Amino acid sequence: MSTSTDTFTGSPGGIGILDRERIVAKPGFNRWLVPPAALAIHLCIGMAYGFSVFWLPLSRAIGIDQPVACADLTLVSSLFTTSCDWRVADLGWIYTLFFVLLGCSAAIWGGWLERAGPRKAGVVSALCWCGGMVIAAFGVMTHQLWVMWLGAGVIGGIGLGLGYISPVSTLIKWFPDRRGMATGMAIMGFGGGAMIGAPLADMLMNTFKTSTSVGVWQTFLVMAAIYFVFMMCGAFGYRIPPAGWRPEGWTPPAAAQTGMITTRHVHLRDAHKTKQFWLIWAVLCLNVSAGIGVLGMASPMLQEIFGGRLLGQPELGFTQLDPSQKTAIAAIAAGFAGLLSLFNIGGRFFWASLSDKIGRKNTYYAFFLIGIVLYALAPTAAHMGSQVAFVLMFGIILSMYGGGFATIPAYLADIFGTQFVGAIHGRLLTAWATAGIIGPVVVNYIREFQINAGIPREQVYNFTMYILAGMLVLGLIANMLVKPLSDKWFMSEAEVAKLQAKSAAAQAGPTGSFGIGKGGLDAKAALAWLAVGIPILWGVWVTLQKTAVLFG
Repeated sequence: MSTSTDTFTGSPGGIGILDRERIVAKPGFNRWLVPPAALAIHLCIGMAYGFSVFWLPLSRAIGIDQPVACADLTLVSSLFTTSCDWRVADLGWIYTLFFVLLGCSAAIWGGWLERAGPRKAGVVSALCWCGGMVIAAFGVMTHQLWVMWLGAGVIGGIGLGLGYISPVSTLIKWFPDRRGMATGMAIMGFGGGAMIGAPLADMLMNTFKTSTSVGVWQTFLVMAAIYFVFMMCGAFGYRIPPAGWRPEGWTPPAAAQTGMITTRHVHLRDAHKTKQFWLIWAVLCLNVSAGIGVLGMASPMLQEIFGGRLLGQPELGFTQLDPSQKTAIAAIAAGFAGLLSLFNIGGRFFWASLSDKIGRKNTYYAFFLIGIVLYALAPTAAHMGSQVAFVLMFGIILSMYGGGFATIPAYLADIFGTQFVGAIHGRLLTAWATAGIIGPVVVNYIREFQINAGIPREQVYNFTMYILAGMLVLGLIANMLVKPLSDKWFMSEAEVAKLQAKSAAAQAGPTGSFGIGKGGLDAKAALAWLAVGIPILWGVWVTLQKTAVLFG
């Protein structure tokens, strides 16, 4: 097959620059170049977690100093108004759209991604995510909320889904010896995106702020440009290993020793027909529902439970604080939210790497058993007034929330094989979309019910913690029921060979001299890691500065 064509679309006589066949790695390629490429994309789309930094400025986009409120404003009328400022609740729907569209787009286009390859999916993701931010900037300029919903929420959400799953299958195939660690490195970036993006957005908004503008639309445009460069570099950094490639000196463990890890493959068309798929779906959904509910309410939860204790005045409850005191504890609670984000990020790498040692099923047992205990004890820590114990408990809980995301692709690869793991993972992410609704609804509505019933603010989360512990009990049972698949679900060797033939045809030369097994972390790989490592370290530094207030 000729490879002279250098087009983006491909042609009958050549291979397009974005096509899967074009990115089959050649001998000598260092596999440690692939994780930073994945991180470059995940750190950008991970800003979805930090979009709440825009809500308050946008809620006064017209009034600038104070919101221009309209008493008769409804959700529908807010979509089209040009004379009233938007409410935070109306803007918050963009956050919901992010994760619903992420799950749906990953499920719908996961099969296409397996055929098209990670580079093409990464480029489409960059166009959607960054293009969505540009459209959202136009929505802010014209003060049309429906344009923001369409741009950032819908188009951006599609970019999130494609970007999130683009590296999963590739990394698992490059690191069959360390599946959990590989996916943990990449998915860690999604948790860290807000840690970098939120302070960057705050700096840019302060730079562009004027007497007639809150600086949001300009910030959207600048961040879209920065993200587009990073995401395109990441997409063009992707390579896939030749069919059948293995790291030098590594052989798959004997099947008898690893009953939960298959060496065979299940077709995408059959994966969702198995009970194992739906049990793992439930495992992810229940683990995420518990964590995401807490994550979304972290700041108000700490303020309402500890109140004046955060200022060294334990006799004052939250409702007894004056406005200046509430402002002070809000700053402290921001440090709590930042600390949880660090645990979320670190947990993605720690737990996923640990799963390579103890197994994926045992890792989820740890999530559920430890989580049940911590949720059940959290009200006790609150009643004791132990701020450090409470913060540490929820730090561990959020580490397991992040760890669940990073471990699940490797869990799927163990059960269903690697041939279609990216697409299967895409379909499983509908569990995340579901959890994104269940978790916040459970926490928010129970809180409102408790407040309306006259329960003191410091006690309104007690019942919620027991409900979340109950969710984890259900998750524990689902995980317990996950067993290896029966032979009838696996493809024949001939069917697998046929699927891999196209990739194998593009392979040139021998396959024995790839990756760290021979070369180590060379200069090129070191530069790639620096490119993503420096922004991560900056984000950690900013977060630690804010967190210091919590214990100050």
